[in-house]
Amino acid sequence: DGRLTFYPGNQTVDLPFINFMRRYGTVFLNAYTNSPICCPSRAAMWSGLFTHLTESWNNFKGLDPDYVTWMDLMEKYGYHTQKYGKLDYTSGHHSVSNRVEAWTRDVDFLLRQEGRPVVNLTGDRKHVRVMEADWRNTDKAVNWIKEEAINLTRPFALYLGLNLPHPYPSPYAGENFGSSTFLTSPYWLEKVTYEAIKIPKWSSLSEMHPVDYYSSYTKNCTGEFTKQEVRNIRAFYYAMCAETDAMLGEIISALRDTGLLKKTIVIFTADHGELAMEHRQFYKMSMYEGSSHVPLLVMGPGIKKQQQVPNVVSLVDIYPTMLDIARIPVPQNLSGYSLIPLLCGKAENEASPRGPRPSWVLSEFHGCNVNSSVYMLRTGKWKYVAYSDGHSVLPQLFDLTADPDELTNVAIKFPVIVRSLDKILRSVVNYPKVSSSVQEYNKRQFITWKQSLGQNYSNVIANLRWHQDWLKEPKKYENAIDKWL
Repeated sequence: DGRLTFYPGNQTVDLPFINFMRRYGTVFLNAYTNSPICCPSRAAMWSGLFTHLTESWNNFKGLDPDYVTWMDLMEKYGYHTQKYGKLDYTSGHHSVSNRVEAWTRDVDFLLRQEGRPVVNLTGDRKHVRVMEADWRNTDKAVNWIKEEAINLTRPFALYLGLNLPHPYPSPYAGENFGSSTFLTSPYWLEKVTYEAIKIPKWSSLSEMHPVDYYSSYTKNCTGEFTKQEVRNIRAFYYAMCAETDAMLGEIISALRDTGLLKKTIVIFTADHGELAMEHRQFYKMSMYEGSSHVPLLVMGPGIKKQQQVPNVVSLVDIYPTMLDIARIPVPQNLSGYSLIPLLCGKAENEASPRGPRPSWVLSEFHGCNVNSSVYMLRTGKWKYVAYSDGHSVLPQLFDLTADPDELTNVAIKFPVIVRSLDKILRSVVNYPKVSSSVQEYNKRQFITWKQSLGQNYSNVIANLRWHQDWLKEPKKYENAIDKWL
């Protein structure tokens, strides 16, 4: 959650290396993902293109494996490149459940697809390395800096992808039932200031926007939660962020120890946030701030220190920024704009040959746990959220200055603002058309998958992540799918 990197969000947990980057670099106060879920978000970051342009519709559908990323271009222009850890921007990954849930989101049924969010405390006060796989990748990156980077005669680009602070699988809910466990150790939990944790306000279930209700239900969050449960989920999530910060610290320390820190640009960001029980949801897949607002901090030579940038920016801006840093010509077809003018504290009019950076950012979502394509335009104090074809599901409008927690949809109150923002949105993406092509894609994919299973179809579909609900009335749910098809 990007709001943890500046005031007041940074009061809840101690993140010393994020603070180090703020002191010696620039923090973006309004950075957004272009699609709040793992693979489509990363596809946008690696391609510099909006989700609807690469058709990265869900966690199964990202970029083609041979897509030319900014790192490929840097390599072509003489950079030594190295990647460690989670990449997840190409098609064909994630569980069968994940893709079937995305394909069937237009079916007229409601099924819980996740375990109920829970916390789990492991180890003792000395237990530092909770997320072992991430630490192994961090160690590899540190060793590479100390053994390889230090001896290179040409410049390098190193990427480290961490899984944290993603929740962990929940084996208690049956094998194949999502990741809903917030896991940490006392060592990290001590970095959290419990008194500073805000308990989010919830609307009643009957007052929720219909798409939010679908999300909350499929994420198994419509039951009763005590204040203590909610506070714990948030605390454990913040503790997982503290562990992530320590991995960033290892990289910064390795660069400092090798004398490379002074001549290396460091960028820290994330593919999406975590709702951590805001709006009665956990996980991401939502345009609310907890899910769509990401951290973005940059430090290094030429980058303004102790700078806070209020402009709205998004992950597609990483591609042109990396090429700008490497002085590689930037392709003209990109959705993003270089951050270099903002990072160096220059006026925007000195910006790219493409003209000034737009005053809005776009995020969109077409995957699981949300029963409609969603489009978010963020500009000035407004966040405008449009759904599907623009009229069958009511839009949302939030004034983030007056209502930072996004509790009051003011779309009906400000019809003129809605019309003008919708006009901008339609000038960027013909969203009713995109929504209907996603619906067609979902149906095609599902039919192909169903045919590939033959006689096994009924058994396989019943035992996906939604098995606990499905098995109560399997015929009813199969009929709902047939009706949809």
